[in-house]
Amino acid sequence: MSPGTKPRYGPNLQTVYDQIQELLIKIKPKLSDILSDNAHVVKDLHHITSLAQSFSEQRLKSNKKSHLADALDQEGVNLWNASGLFRQGSDGNCRAIIAALRLAGFRLMEAGLEAKPTTEALLHVLQIACKTGITLSEVGNNESAACVLACAAKYEEALRNIDDPEGQHLHARARVTIVYLSSRMEAAWREKNEGLATFMADKITENDRQLALLSIHDREVLVAKLLDIGKTILRACTQSGKPLAEGDKAHNALQWLKKAFQIIEPLDFSVTPELLELKCSVLRSLARGYFLASSQDPENLVRAEAALQEVIATMDTSVEPASSELQQLRWMKLAVVKRRKAGDAVVLCTLESIIDNMTFSEKDLTNMLQELRTLSHHHNLVTSATRTCLRKATACSASIPSIEKLLIFLVFHCSKSDDHAKALKDLEDSFQEIRVSDTELSKPGASVCLTVGPIVRSPCRSFTFPFQLIWQYGDRHYQASRWAEAADWFMCGTHAIFSGLGISSLSKCFRKAAMCQLQQKEYARAMATIRRCPQNGATTRYVAFLVAVRQGLEDDATRAVKEMVEAPDFDRRMLLLACKLSHDSDMKGLLLSVLTHLLDTLNFRENVDTVTESMTLIRCIIRLTLKLLGEPGANLHSLVRTLLNYFKHAKSLVESLTPENATMMIRDISWLWRTAYNCAIEGCSNWEDQGEQVSEAFDAARELLELYISRTLTEVEPSAYLYIANASFAATSGRVILARGHISQDNVPTGKSAETLLTEIKSCRTRVSDVLSKVPADSQPQIHSFLHVLRVFAVETASRLEDWVYVLATIKEATRTDDQTLITFEAFCDILWENKACPVNVLYEALEGILRACLTNGHLSLEKFSRWLRSICTILLSQGTVADRSKAIQYMEQASAVLEEHGNLVEDGSPLYPVDERLWLLSTAYNTGVECLHASLADEAKRWFECSTVLCRFVPDGRLRAEKISKAYTELLTRYTGQRT
Repeated sequence: MSPGTKPRYGPNLQTVYDQIQELLIKIKPKLSDILSDNAHVVKDLHHITSLAQSFSEQRLKSNKKSHLADALDQEGVNLWNASGLFRQGSDGNCRAIIAALRLAGFRLMEAGLEAKPTTEALLHVLQIACKTGITLSEVGNNESAACVLACAAKYEEALRNIDDPEGQHLHARARVTIVYLSSRMEAAWREKNEGLATFMADKITENDRQLALLSIHDREVLVAKLLDIGKTILRACTQSGKPLAEGDKAHNALQWLKKAFQIIEPLDFSVTPELLELKCSVLRSLARGYFLASSQDPENLVRAEAALQEVIATMDTSVEPASSELQQLRWMKLAVVKRRKAGDAVVLCTLESIIDNMTFSEKDLTNMLQELRTLSHHHNLVTSATRTCLRKATACSASIPSIEKLLIFLVFHCSKSDDHAKALKDLEDSFQEIRVSDTELSKPGASVCLTVGPIVRSPCRSFTFPFQLIWQYGDRHYQASRWAEAADWFMCGTHAIFSGLGISSLSKCFRKAAMCQLQQKEYARAMATIRRCPQNGATTRYVAFLVAVRQGLEDDATRAVKEMVEAPDFDRRMLLLACKLSHDSDMKGLLLSVLTHLLDTLNFRENVDTVTESMTLIRCIIRLTLKLLGEPGANLHSLVRTLLNYFKHAKSLVESLTPENATMMIRDISWLWRTAYNCAIEGCSNWEDQGEQVSEAFDAARELLELYISRTLTEVEPSAYLYIANASFAATSGRVILARGHISQDNVPTGKSAETLLTEIKSCRTRVSDVLSKVPADSQPQIHSFLHVLRVFAVETASRLEDWVYVLATIKEATRTDDQTLITFEAFCDILWENKACPVNVLYEALEGILRACLTNGHLSLEKFSRWLRSICTILLSQGTVADRSKAIQYMEQASAVLEEHGNLVEDGSPLYPVDERLWLLSTAYNTGVECLHASLADEAKRWFECSTVLCRFVPDGRLRAEKISKAYTELLTRYTGQRT
């Protein structure tokens, strides 16, 4: 029989009572053994309920008090108490039997209720009825619950109609009334009768006086019921998957939650921790409800934020600020301020409250970064929040991977900024904060921020994949020709926090930044940047070279090229690029340096046939050097030395060639010797104070020409040998002239240098003599003149060395072969006459030669002839031998013959043959004749007197002098003859 069904036929009270007792006797033993719902027990309990209802109705009709009612009341109390014990020991599977026990207990207690119950009885039975109705509602027995709560309504009305003038039961009546209303509310909600549930809730909250009479516990229970209904509605809002479309439901939820907050808000939360927790739960749900209802009323977002702020402020006093519960509330507040489109300052403040209490676990950091990504359109906000995260992370000694992940995010975010300068300033400031905190990035972490490579995302560790950040962003700007931005990014990568990557990575950034500044024509900045580069390798010096070239600083560029070549990581391709740039910039000196280094590096290449390339480079270097020599203000000494060095280099290269390669290079060799020869010719007039270098140029031309003759397969022109003679003679002449210059400056050459010069003169004479037969006939006089001069040079140098044997041999050779003996011997005599150490026999040989040449060739200078004649006669007479005097008188007689022929020649009123020399001849002949007479050499004396008599014809007062000489000779002759007799 259903518990709500009345019996068709009503037995008398005793019979009903007996039936109830039988059923109770049957049921009670089973209650202690039931572990779950038992259909038979539940059925019996429902039967008891029906019988108790029947008993109550019959008793009310009889209007008599029966002792049976008291017994049933007691049995009802027992069953009710049993349900409580059953509830405590159950595992949740006995809800139906508990509901049946309570319903049976309630009906039995109701059967024992007096017709006009007292206030206490009504209070008790109303409370039991409410609890029973709620229990039935919980198990889904809504029909029975409705019947029980209808009874409760009657009891509530009866209670309301009882006067309590003294207020003895004021608190109890208020409590049980609220229990009744809340029970009706719960049951109606479960029956989905939202109108009745709302009505009951309004009845509860509209009577503030009644609520004020409730205990804290009762209010707590009531709030929990209201909160549970509100949360149920909120859950329904989000379960649909369209929370913004559920504004109506959220609004309904808010009505319940507001009632809950109305009841709990006035309470003192310091009484129990549970009460504080309940209020926080209400506020959380309120905030959530306002948030969901904001789709209809945006003002709800402000209310949601206020609710969250209140719950946060409430919980701050009771829990740790960094607790997960508070953090969740802060996240909720962030969602609210974002939804209401609050200003960046408000959002940032909310974010900072979260950041300040983060533990920087992997989960926390991931959540924060995901949230910041959703705010990426608020660039400054995200930047400030990320920097705050970094500061907090370094301050609380968060893990290095966490700091690196934040740094990567900041770099990535700043790269998207429209305000480039501010973005880079933010990065720089953050880097500096990390550095000040003594946080050292790991090499993998730093490389994420500064790595050259493709982007490869890894799901494992976000900071280990090769992720181009700073370098990539700089390069992206570089490729787009945004030089200033690119330079700033590359300079950003040079910060000290990336020192763990090593100087190589930092150097790359410095170089790239300098290249950007170079493109902007900020040459001073570019040079300052490249000087900061910690790795002074070839690439760095190449960038310095570029900067110097763009600035037009040729010396600096040349120095950079030299340092680049000397660097261990030098690549020859850099020189090729430098060569092109030098040529394009028309810096000849720089180009010369680059070509020189190119040739030097070429020589170190192994197993490569570099002959052609080397020859080409040498020719380019020589051409370029000649151009530089022709420019005003050229560094003559350095350029000439360079030129000569590369002529020598070319000679060495040609000498090392195989016959096959030499044949291929014959045109180059021809160009080389002709260029060297022309350079030497030009040097004679234009290379001031470069005498030795001019001689070396002639030597280089001659050596290259000799190589050309030896390597060519065809017959060379005879003029080639003439060039050999010319070059050889010019080189030797230059060195002789240079030695004379040193002597004139009182810088007497050492014996070794003079010996070297003499050796060269000998070699030159040999070479010139060798080509004499090979030159054209019309050029042979020129060769002879060379030999003439070379003999003079040889005598000059040998006399300085006092090598008189060689001097004498050279003079004799000239006597035999030289066609220009007059000039030759005149030079000999000039040289030897000035040398005080010259032996007489050597000087005599020279003087004799010159006199012989004068007389033989007729190339007579009367004055010089008279001087040389006087000199040689003086030498001969001083030796005092008959043979010497015989030679001397022959020269005297030769002088007479010359005077006879040319004695009358006059120039400017003066005789060409000087008068003093004539007088010297006369006096010497006379005196020598006298000496011969004293020596009893009458025949010889006669000859000398005769000679003096002849000479009288060519001197003033010659006749008178002749008479005196004749008279004196006669007297002397008579005297010496008489004495001898």
